[in-house]
Amino acid sequence: MPFPTVLMLAAGRSERFRAASGGLDKLEAPLRGRRVRDWVLAAIQASGLPWHVVERSHTAHLDSPGMGDSIACGVAATQWAQGWLVLPADLPLINPDTLRQVAQALQTHAVVVPTWQGERGHPVGFSVACKDALLALRGDEGARAVVKTRGACLLPLGDPGCVQDVDTPDALRAAHHLLGAGQ
Repeated sequence: MPFPTVLMLAAGRSERFRAASGGLDKLEAPLRGRRVRDWVLAAIQASGLPWHVVERSHTAHLDSPGMGDSIACGVAATQWAQGWLVLPADLPLINPDTLRQVAQALQTHAVVVPTWQGERGHPVGFSVACKDALLALRGDEGARAVVKTRGACLLPLGDPGCVQDVDTPDALRAAHHLLGAGQ
């Protein structure tokens, strides 16, 4: 069975979080002794799937890069991949099993979107059939157009971590609480 590559998107500007926190980057924010991004990377590594991190340096050559640009850069850097799981680096509670389940669902679907209690989450999985469309992405819309064009398999999961991002200091406090409570 071919495995998709997880693209951890860590190239964003963290503007909302910075504005609300006095300039702190959300991915560098401490969460139970580790940076937010380290929690996400640990989950990716625990999944056993191949992975690639898209950093700000990878999109620095672009004027005002957005999520679409980050995805395109990640796909371009991993063109050998057997599909991609797009995972923003601000979901520190993501469960490694969620990554494996989305990867498994990609064996029979072109696009897979995990859900928790009806809310769409991440990582969004894309098969190799989506490669050209992903490479063409630009701006802040991410891959919404690809999901819409291809249609998506909605995959209900029991993982609140697939929707619990830390875009604000309040969300970071909530993640801290959830980690303390064992989710």
